[in-house]
Amino acid sequence: MDQHGASISPDELDEQSLVAALKKGDQKAFEQMIRTYGGRLFAVAKRLMRNEEDAADALQDGLLSAFRSIGKFAGDSKLSTWLHRIVVNASLMKLRSKKRHPTSQIDDMLPQFHADGHRVQPTSEWQQTGVAALERQENRDLVRREIDELPETYRTVLLLRDIEEMDTATTAQMLGINEGAVKTRLHRARLALRERLAPHFASETLEAGGGVA
Repeated sequence: MDQHGASISPDELDEQSLVAALKKGDQKAFEQMIRTYGGRLFAVAKRLMRNEEDAADALQDGLLSAFRSIGKFAGDSKLSTWLHRIVVNASLMKLRSKKRHPTSQIDDMLPQFHADGHRVQPTSEWQQTGVAALERQENRDLVRREIDELPETYRTVLLLRDIEEMDTATTAQMLGINEGAVKTRLHRARLALRERLAPHFASETLEAGGGVA
């Protein structure tokens, strides 16, 4: 039972013990933290950084930052949630410090319209077979590759909101922009991603239906 009389699960007890040891500067507790959360946090860093070397650097920076600032951890969220945010922030800082390379413009990826408001290319609806195709590993890899092709500012917003599942306010805070900008970038990123994926999933639908008669 905690101080308010609520029951505490074994996992929560383990986390409380780990946090207490970390706050004492226990090196073994730091090693346990890495063993427990390192794999999932590395996956987070890799999604943002695009390659394993940069992801490993971001993860190391994040974990060291967490160890140094563990005294500020108030316990009002899970340790994993707190660590996730720190590693995301470390990854974003590393992205900002890297030299920028020319990237394609988001407008080039968005649907194009004639002067009368009609789309240049007709909209193709994703049938259930196309949506279900997302479950397959090769299609998840395809989606990831297409996300990586988005301009950095839009890719990052899409990853934070749709993959890391951060809310709009937290995303805005992490990126140093307002919530309106987050919503605008997310909408345009989703449109661009859908436009890039549509040809692949249109073919998936045709194949599932036996092709065109």
